[in-house]
Amino acid sequence: MPAAPVELLGDSSSALYWPRAFSAGDSDRLLDALERETEWRHEEITVAGRRVLQPRLTAWQGDPGAEYRYSGLALQPRPWGRAACEIRAVAEALAQTTFDSVLLNLYRDGHDSMGWHADDEKVLGVEPVIASVSFGGLRRFVLRRRDDPAVRVEVEPAHGSAIVMAGRTQHEWMHAVPKTARAVEPRINLTFRRIRG
Repeated sequence: MPAAPVELLGDSSSALYWPRAFSAGDSDRLLDALERETEWRHEEITVAGRRVLQPRLTAWQGDPGAEYRYSGLALQPRPWGRAACEIRAVAEALAQTTFDSVLLNLYRDGHDSMGWHADDEKVLGVEPVIASVSFGGLRRFVLRRRDDPAVRVEVEPAHGSAIVMAGRTQHEWMHAVPKTARAVEPRINLTFRRIRG
């Protein structure tokens, strides 16, 4: 088990950060496996009534029936990949729960991003537990309070790191991966969740 996590949020929200959830060797091996075995897609989503391409590549894997809907997409799960299954076992141990699905995001360079959002869809339950695991290049992960956007927490999740968000986090905070002008290596992020619908 990795060393004790860093607490990013407190009170009724919870976000715990493990900078070294995976060893350096395992992180390199898993990044390579994810790049090779994942069936990446460039999906169109609905933003403010317009259809636009997501600024990243994605894949949805999970148990049969773990359909996920967001921004006009209805995702049917592809079978679990070998690497995603190995990562899921660690994510479940850290989160102390089980997951039936994962959204994989490939940020190819600094132009790829994730806008402000919360993982608060009804199908995820009242207080969802989300485990976010990152491999590859460093990117800023920013949380901001919904009731006071000036209150922010930032971290650059390390290669092979994990963040587990729980409690009221998805109700009280939003999160994003902003664009950057820096030269950055590709990054793969996996967000594990449980579909309760």
